[in-house]
Amino acid sequence: MGRNAIGTAANPLRVAIVGAGPAGFYTAEHLFRQQHYDVEVDVYDRLPTPFGLVRDGVAPDHQKIKAVTKAYDRIASNPRFRYYGHVEFGTDVNLDDLEKHYHQIVFAVGAQIDKTMGIPGEQLERSYAATEFVAWYNGHPDYRDRVFDLSQEVVAVVGVGNVAVDVCRMLCRSREELEKTDIADYALEALGKSNVKTVLMLGRRGPAQAAFTNPELKELGHMEVADIRVPDKEVHLDEATHTFIARNPVKSTQRKLEILQQFAAEKRTGKLKTLTLRFCVSPVELLAGNDGGVAAIKLVRNDLYLSEHGEIRPHATEHYEQVPVGVVFRSVGYHGVALPDVPFRQVQGVIPNNKGRVLERFDDPGSILKGLYCAGWIKRGPIGVIGTNRPDARETVECMLKDFAEGFRLEPHAPGVDAAEELVTKRKPNYFSFEDWQKLDALEIEQARGSEAPRAKFTSVDAMQEALGR
Repeated sequence: MGRNAIGTAANPLRVAIVGAGPAGFYTAEHLFRQQHYDVEVDVYDRLPTPFGLVRDGVAPDHQKIKAVTKAYDRIASNPRFRYYGHVEFGTDVNLDDLEKHYHQIVFAVGAQIDKTMGIPGEQLERSYAATEFVAWYNGHPDYRDRVFDLSQEVVAVVGVGNVAVDVCRMLCRSREELEKTDIADYALEALGKSNVKTVLMLGRRGPAQAAFTNPELKELGHMEVADIRVPDKEVHLDEATHTFIARNPVKSTQRKLEILQQFAAEKRTGKLKTLTLRFCVSPVELLAGNDGGVAAIKLVRNDLYLSEHGEIRPHATEHYEQVPVGVVFRSVGYHGVALPDVPFRQVQGVIPNNKGRVLERFDDPGSILKGLYCAGWIKRGPIGVIGTNRPDARETVECMLKDFAEGFRLEPHAPGVDAAEELVTKRKPNYFSFEDWQKLDALEIEQARGSEAPRAKFTSVDAMQEALGR
């Protein structure tokens, strides 16, 4: 390879990553760790602050999980890394722009919206998306002004994944517990004055199939002001699940059942709030009260069966119940959003791809688009934990390097650092660099000094701009 060949110090391989969450940072990490080429990485994000769901999705009381950002800080310290925050793909810059400045482009934008339940009454007042509630209490600028009615005493959370667990836990925490977190100030005030006394978490399949992980489940038994209750009859395994577990023994599933059975055996201690876990029930309708808002949820009891593919599936019975509730949070999954000029498969909510290579047609593995890649939830769907994005990003980067070695790449006419920065400065002169974020980070920590909170978040772009003296 000649001195001025692409991929050398004099003429680096230029990569744009759209999305500054875990998938984006792990993609940058793998690119920097490979030894074959000199690579420069520019990361774009529509928010001023980096780290995606680690900042705006991980629950405020899970600071150990948020500590992963220290690794992202190390990645960003590479002199070949640049961050363009508050720059939205499709609005401030588009695909044509990036193709003029980069040899490869990676989309790592995650899955931003919630899935719906598709039942009557879902659009009633006090029927909310858990994704928006999570973004609200985390101080996401887009959701800081949302209003959630916490004057009701009974709340139902539909779903049994880790996001549902987070929502239940945040509703059940005391103000004193929340004060030790980085929850947004306005959310602390609202939850501190909450009238919620009873929270129901509802799963359509059985306890063995619940998607929450064991550490998150176990944590529910250690809340200061909330008892946990699991109806004894709902943790007894049905015949189909017994058969499935016998065929597919998994230690974590057995441990999950042990924790739930322990909860079922424990007596309530008279705490202020109660969290009840229900299984094998599906919502079929939300019912309105006199004020037009949610007043009850109609549930159907499910039986479980083994499908022809060996999976446990729910089957609705003719047994219904109507449970009085004042608020419903749906937590039945995230869904990706299409990007301008980028192929998208609406059913799955993902960019069609083959191991991270973007496809023009999802049903044709050979219809690869030159120089375009994806990683994270927009690649594989909203499954896995934060760490799952690391091997996922590695797979994408391996394809990128192989394609580059074979000359299958974009041909930008202005691939230099200065040209890209000139474009961004012209389109979004008030963009945020990583150095800007570091200043905001230090200010957030300083603002919390004297309290037990790790930081006091800026929750609006204007406040961030003002803090930087702009």
